[in-house]
Amino acid sequence: MSQFFEQLKQQTLPAQKAMLDVPVFEACMRGNVNLDMYTSFLVQAYHHVKHTVPLLMACGGKLSQDYEWVREAIAEYIDEEKGHQEWILNDLRACGADADLVRANSGEGKACQAIELMVAYLYHQIDRGNPMALFGMVWVLEGTSVGVGGQIANIVKQQLGLPDEALSYLVSHSVLDQDHISFFETLMNKVTDKQDQQAIVDSANTVFSLYGEMLKGLPVPSIR
Repeated sequence: MSQFFEQLKQQTLPAQKAMLDVPVFEACMRGNVNLDMYTSFLVQAYHHVKHTVPLLMACGGKLSQDYEWVREAIAEYIDEEKGHQEWILNDLRACGADADLVRANSGEGKACQAIELMVAYLYHQIDRGNPMALFGMVWVLEGTSVGVGGQIANIVKQQLGLPDEALSYLVSHSVLDQDHISFFETLMNKVTDKQDQQAIVDSANTVFSLYGEMLKGLPVPSIR
């Protein structure tokens, strides 16, 4: 029998492919990007990344003493992830966007419905369902960063001529998450409880769907 990480990849592959099939990825591969599309992505990234550490802390607090091995991993994740929402705000400022509006979740800086639902779903699973479901989100975001994040970052930089300080979040995560995936794979292969495994798979499929809805809402420029 394959270890759980491989099962997770296989059982979420259709949802992952559906997310990667949204128009924004095709547009990026054609080099059809503009500043509005990029900053709109950063706005939505901020509104889920700002919840990463609180979600991790909530998950750790809900786990029983039998899951101390998971709590130790969560502590490492928190050390790695804290403050990353500020990187995004800095990127937005470097692009000339109003970062204060984004921080205030106001006007054009508001979170979209899909991101609001994604975050609410994760808090609900931790509080009322199975807290291990949080790792479904980890798989979606880190797997996507490693899979396409670096390539997209290069395209955005080349097409828009942006300075490095406007791309810190996208570039850093495409590099950092390569190490995180190895750590994540080891952690997931320690998950043997069938209910935990199903909670992680279900969560990943839900997050792939909601994240895809967010991406569908990004303003893709007309073909040039």
